[in-house]
Amino acid sequence: MSLFETYDDDNIFAKIIRGEIPSVKLYETDSVLSFMDAFPQSPGHCLVIHKQSTATNLFDVPTDALAEIITTTQKIAAAVKDSLKPDGIRIMQFNGAPAGQTVFHLHFHIIPMYTEQSIGKHATGGPADSEKLEELATKIRSNLKQN
Repeated sequence: MSLFETYDDDNIFAKIIRGEIPSVKLYETDSVLSFMDAFPQSPGHCLVIHKQSTATNLFDVPTDALAEIITTTQKIAAAVKDSLKPDGIRIMQFNGAPAGQTVFHLHFHIIPMYTEQSIGKHATGGPADSEKLEELATKIRSNLKQN
């Protein structure tokens, strides 16, 4: 898929929004959703998406929706930092398949980084244990600042 694809209502994130596929949720409002990545590159890897925008990438999204996504990304990243105490945090967003995008619903990755730990490659490997994801999510949720 290129930068010029139309939105597919059956992408995995659309299915998560509709409740057709389970996810370990961290934070949700009427417009945004954050959840644990089922195929994490690092323990605590999570995602932020917009629930109403049908943007496939950064170039499609209305600025008001982008503001909601990035504000939520900052909020979740702060909770990850406070909960998991990583040495760094990688925040990533891909645009188009050649750039590494695998789900064509605009999303941001929040990936905790640890000095002594190598991370997995993007969009590879098997799914994480759901109990471990929930355990990490509980820690992150406990440090979410309420607005």
